[in-house]
Amino acid sequence: MKRINRVYLIRHGQINGYEDFPVYGHTDVDLTEIGILQMQQMSERLRLADLEAIYSSDLKRSTTGARIIARYHDVPVYFLPELREMHFGDWEGLTLSDIQGHFPEELEKRKADLVNYRIPGDAESIGHFSKRVTDCYERILAGHEGKDIVIVAHGGVNRVILCKALGLDLVHLFNIHQAYGCLNIIDYFSDSVLVRLING
Repeated sequence: MKRINRVYLIRHGQINGYEDFPVYGHTDVDLTEIGILQMQQMSERLRLADLEAIYSSDLKRSTTGARIIARYHDVPVYFLPELREMHFGDWEGLTLSDIQGHFPEELEKRKADLVNYRIPGDAESIGHFSKRVTDCYERILAGHEGKDIVIVAHGGVNRVILCKALGLDLVHLFNIHQAYGCLNIIDYFSDSVLVRLING
């Protein structure tokens, strides 16, 4: 069966402040030295991949990794705001412990309706976030039929794409782990999808 696309889907490397479990969303932060090393290792891992393009979120933690991976590939690199992490409104920049301490009622509301709930402060719901990511992703795939591409994005973005590939409802979004600097591989065929690797 002829493969239509292969996507190497990567989460950015370790970020500054990671040890406090921050909720950064659209907040622009840099990679740590370990995060840069993770992306250098990824570039070696994909050195011989036959790529047509590299896509990335336009936030620094992703663009840094995309540029490192691109050093072995003479292909266009695109930085798209549509591939940003979810916007978390009033929770942007807070740690998980801060949120648990200051927004217990909001956390319960979110738990009761994970897909549709919107955090205060003009945040995205998971449903709206998923549509943004999925619409962008489908345009990317359509533009590279028969080719292999890299996408360097975020934990939430990757989970949305993996849920779609695996046929999972968005309520299962957080059942998929995405470590810093991890690799997922998804193959698309005319009538099926094969997820070859998750969180590798």
